[in-house]
Amino acid sequence: MNRIGWCMGIEQAAFLASKGFDYIECPLSSLPLEDELALAERLPLFLDSPLQVGAMNLFLPQGMLAVGPEVDRERLRRYVSKAGETISAIGAQIVVLGSGRQRMIPEGWSKQQAEEQLLELLQWISEEWTGNGAVLALEPLNRKESNLINRVEEAAQLVRQLGHANIRVLADFYHMDEEEEPLDTLLIHKEWIAHIHVADTGRLAPGTGSYPYERFYQLLRKMNYTGMISAECTLTAADTELADSLAFMRRMAANGA
Repeated sequence: MNRIGWCMGIEQAAFLASKGFDYIECPLSSLPLEDELALAERLPLFLDSPLQVGAMNLFLPQGMLAVGPEVDRERLRRYVSKAGETISAIGAQIVVLGSGRQRMIPEGWSKQQAEEQLLELLQWISEEWTGNGAVLALEPLNRKESNLINRVEEAAQLVRQLGHANIRVLADFYHMDEEEEPLDTLLIHKEWIAHIHVADTGRLAPGTGSYPYERFYQLLRKMNYTGMISAECTLTAADTELADSLAFMRRMAANGA
């Protein structure tokens, strides 16, 4: 059965543990990786977490660009290296590269130039993280959040160019729905998908809306997907919604619906 987690700040780890989740997915950018003293103060929260930090998201901090003419390549490469060391210490298995604003193609910059920069970044990550136990999952984001890599199909085509085992793709149910991307895309690109994000109608908690979860879980079973599934959404009543959504997701997985 798939392990189920929730995207929240590390301060909520004990709360999620009390609800029965298998892990927490935290923002990598909440760690001050470029400030050794501040990092040393904050890192113990992750190392001593009452719930395993199984995955991390929000890869790049605010202001650190991945594409465009203003990219600071040296700073970016140092960040990738420090991120790799820190992730290894924490023991996270998946790190999500979403960071929509940081990878937004600026006016006057071509898509080809942006893709080449993104490929270079992924190449650095693959090299720096070899042997640290973590996989980088590139996240397609809907067009309201980024103008580069909007569909699972596009992400798979990009990472396929590298062919590295530690660079894969995330499939996010919400973004797929926003882009009207067929769910069968999951099956077509199954060998590249290493992580799953879920939400429901209005980007609310799984099980509260009308997303076709039965079909979604059918495809996960056909894929033989054994990885983690993280809910990433807005909560309106955390106490009840967390428990209800966890039960819903476990029921979907158990039924194979």
